[in-house]
Amino acid sequence: MDFSSVPEKPADVIFDTKTKYKADSNPNKLNLGVGAYRDDNLKPYVLNVVKKAETRILKDLEDGVTNKEYLPIGGDMEYCKLSQQLILGEDNRQLNSGCVAGIQTLSGTGSLRVLGEFVKLFFPNATMWLSSPTWGNHKKIFAKAGLNQKSYRYWKESTRGLDFEGLMADLGSAKRGDVVLLHACAHNPTGVDPTEAQWRQIGHLCKRQGLFALFDSAYQGYGTGDLVKDSFAVTLFADMGLSFMIAQSYSKNLGLYGERAGCASVVCDSPETAKACQSQLCGVVRPMWSNPPKHGAYIVKKILGDPQLFKEWQTELQFMVRRILTMRDQIRSNLEKLGTPGTWNHVTDQIGMFSFTGLTKEQVLYMRKKYAIYFLTNGRISIAGLSTKTVQYFAKAADDAIRNA
Repeated sequence: MDFSSVPEKPADVIFDTKTKYKADSNPNKLNLGVGAYRDDNLKPYVLNVVKKAETRILKDLEDGVTNKEYLPIGGDMEYCKLSQQLILGEDNRQLNSGCVAGIQTLSGTGSLRVLGEFVKLFFPNATMWLSSPTWGNHKKIFAKAGLNQKSYRYWKESTRGLDFEGLMADLGSAKRGDVVLLHACAHNPTGVDPTEAQWRQIGHLCKRQGLFALFDSAYQGYGTGDLVKDSFAVTLFADMGLSFMIAQSYSKNLGLYGERAGCASVVCDSPETAKACQSQLCGVVRPMWSNPPKHGAYIVKKILGDPQLFKEWQTELQFMVRRILTMRDQIRSNLEKLGTPGTWNHVTDQIGMFSFTGLTKEQVLYMRKKYAIYFLTNGRISIAGLSTKTVQYFAKAADDAIRNA
């Protein structure tokens, strides 16, 4: 008996793109695939506020204030409370009345996985509705949780914007108890969000249809540079008295990619329900990872819990967002100067780390082969993978591909 019957699984699309990029010897190669912030020299960026928090954590360790023993199953509860205040607001009624359950998770992916298991346990007939398109890992996460899935229209190719009518029509056909995955801000991969008026209509539809929202909040503060503005949809649903779920990640907005700091929350209608949900979330986690790691959560806790560090974080967030906006402006202006066929206002209309360029699979592969520019075949690029030194190279490559591929 051996393991020779185990087949090799196809490589993950995003990480396979990164592998091919690394193997390319072209000195002008660009990686626009993986969503991680880079500075204008395309180097990984560790926030200064994170370095300050790390220094304080080390002092706490040396002074015996902290240690390396296990956290509880649900993680650090102060961290969870601060995370919930960040997304719901300090004055949130449900939070201040004990109606929000929450646990520390392994980043956003872990949050989604736990909440998927939670849904399957207590709403086994629910369908998980995902936007078309959505982050590639969403379908895999909810498939592993054993959930039925359907898609709702989101991207409208003809306008390179939101297909709001299609979205409302599709979700209007969802049955009571179904779950709708909503990107809280900076939709991945399109960078297109509903307007505030459209969010209100989505909220009323969920209330009317008896649907649960699951907000994937991977980019709070990274979408517009404003933490409060980027939480509009979540606070709206809370103000409407809806019960819903939240998956938070600090990978992007604090640059804690490798620390895997996340939080999964369930907003309930009573403290009793929240207590029950809390116990069940812990029940999901115990046989999964038993209890979460400390370090990333302690970094977040230091920053969210200290007014001065929190203020410095907001300043750094705005700095990162401005660089992204500058790159968007330069992509558009370079393409327009070249007279590249098509319209390019969607590049500056979209927000967040990614742009859904509208480039076809053939054009993407053309740019990969001829220019060593690597990104997903659906046309999504990570804006942070460009710099003031490389944006013109990208624009010329895109122009060539659009005209000749």
